[in-house]
Amino acid sequence: MNRDRNERLQIMLSEQELEAIDDWRFQRRMPSRASAVRELLRLGLTSEGVAWAETHEKSKDFGVLERKADGEEG
Repeated sequence: MNRDRNERLQIMLSEQELEAIDDWRFQRRMPSRASAVRELLRLGLTSEGVAWAETHEKSKDFGVLERKADGEEG
């Protein structure tokens, strides 16, 4: 995926869809909804065989939290 992120995508979700995304995000300790949505899109596209989605950049690479040497966020 392109780290420049020059494109914006606005979507409308139901309360249940947003809750499912938030639950998924928190279980994986992802830094933001945006990173969770990007990862879910990547996973879905990869499962459908979209070749460019297989670059396998991790959402944590886009995070706003830095990891300390011991692996803790801070």
